[in-house]
Amino acid sequence: MEILVCVKRVPDSAENEISVASGGADISREDLVYAVNEWDNYAVEEAIQIVEREGGSVTVVALGDSDTEEVVRREMAMGAEAGLMLVDDAFAGSDGLGVATILKAAAEKKSYDLILTGAQADDGAAQVGGMLAALLDRPYASLVNKVEVNGPTLRIGREIEGGSQELSDIDLPCVLSIQTGINEPRYVGLRGIRKVASVEIPVLDGAALGVDAAAVGQAAAKVRRVDYFVPAVGAGADMLTGSTKEVAAQLVDLLKAKGGLN
Repeated sequence: MEILVCVKRVPDSAENEISVASGGADISREDLVYAVNEWDNYAVEEAIQIVEREGGSVTVVALGDSDTEEVVRREMAMGAEAGLMLVDDAFAGSDGLGVATILKAAAEKKSYDLILTGAQADDGAAQVGGMLAALLDRPYASLVNKVEVNGPTLRIGREIEGGSQELSDIDLPCVLSIQTGINEPRYVGLRGIRKVASVEIPVLDGAALGVDAAAVGQAAAKVRRVDYFVPAVGAGADMLTGSTKEVAAQLVDLLKAKGGLN
């Protein structure tokens, strides 16, 4: 099975203190530490596990600038056989549809049986996977936490309201957005990093992809981010002190005062 996994280089929230940039339309990006998007890491691991069971290969593709190479090589060190970078100044500022348009062009460079994305990335919109599927005219499922291959179909699982599991069959080729927790992404060791350090990673621009520059980028974006802001700080929490019995009594009194208990 030939699998394409879309990955993204994003600020590492565990390593950075995020602040709003002057002007309010973006975060301050000076001196940020970047990493692969967490959801995408689960998607790559799932692709590798599928290929280990069924055969085939995994290709990771990333849209960005030259710095994107670090996350592509990281996922190749994890076990993906090939990488692909989509780099062009004309791509900068693309909205979700623009990103999906560029990824569609990359996906059509080869015949892929399955395309995986993370459930969402750093902007939290969770839209590129669905848009990509629509542009490719392929079946799509989101928030997938289980994948089983059954010949020309996949049996997929999705967690639904109340913690129940929904199982569906979906025809290949298709696009899936992968939820965290579907697996445990493997550790990337120094040996794996060295193994892929000198592997050539193709870099495709808009011309190589056949993407009309007027259809992507900031000028073509139909959705624009206009403001970031930090929520106002509310009142602090009430800290209850004393023995367990005393704290319990205080809690009951507070619940009664707030209308939580009659």
